[in-house]
Amino acid sequence: MLFTAVIPCYNEEANVPDIYTEILKNEEYFKAHDIELEILYVDDGSKDGTVNEVKKLAANDKRVRLISFSRNFGKEAAIYAGLENSNGDYTALMDADLQDPPSLLPKMFDEIFTGQYDCVATRRVTRKGEPLIRSFFARRFYRIMRRISKTDIVDGARDYRLMCRGMVEAIVSMREYNRFSKGIFGWVGFKTKWIEFENVERRKGETKWSFWGLFKYSLEGIMGFSTAPLAMASVLGIVFTLIAFLAILFIIIRTLIFGDPTNGWPSMACIIIFMGGIQLFCVGILGQYLSKVYLEVKERPIYIVKERI
Repeated sequence: MLFTAVIPCYNEEANVPDIYTEILKNEEYFKAHDIELEILYVDDGSKDGTVNEVKKLAANDKRVRLISFSRNFGKEAAIYAGLENSNGDYTALMDADLQDPPSLLPKMFDEIFTGQYDCVATRRVTRKGEPLIRSFFARRFYRIMRRISKTDIVDGARDYRLMCRGMVEAIVSMREYNRFSKGIFGWVGFKTKWIEFENVERRKGETKWSFWGLFKYSLEGIMGFSTAPLAMASVLGIVFTLIAFLAILFIIIRTLIFGDPTNGWPSMACIIIFMGGIQLFCVGILGQYLSKVYLEVKERPIYIVKERI
């Protein structure tokens, strides 16, 4: 059988040879189970020497393949390109920074060979080495997603997973432009076995994810797999309509009983500004969903390939 290791890369020049070496440490296992290997690097428009490092490996090992984008399309596009161009009966998706340990591959294959599972996925049980504020908001995000979405998204889940051909084809069939792979993995279904491991810090280089980038990515997940924000906007409208109605009744009754005219323009100005803010917030939610529709109907390609090996 053929096994494809898909490795999205963005400015990972220093890590490209290392993950290649770590994957090859499992060669004895692959030979014992009659597994042919191919390693597919997907370069997401890197600005360093990532492509050159992959070319060096490909020159000495015909099992190494490369897809290089014309520009940076984002990790989600790189994941999609890797899965779409995977030839394997089984495909593993893993990061180039070695935070997804290739040493887990034999254990993942052992689980999938039992025939009970279509996918073996990994999740971190600790976030050691990660900034505390990022860990806090990450956990809140997973908790929110479990409550507002029907898609199964596990806390600490990594993109690192081994999938059968059927699951890969199901994911590739979802050609949506705004992608959130963690949600897509859960949405397509298929029986999944979870393997837990301790957090591993990246081998070399620095993370490409800023806090703001992760925040925007989380919004992609919420809007891609839940309509709860739209419902929240509707609820806010109903609540503030009732508050306004009760306030009107209060003013009328107070004026009839006490003869006290309505006064206080500063408080009125604050109320108007507050209500205007709520309205803009709700319009903003609608705008975000509308922008996703706008991008989808254009039917632009998810990625553009500049070079292949």
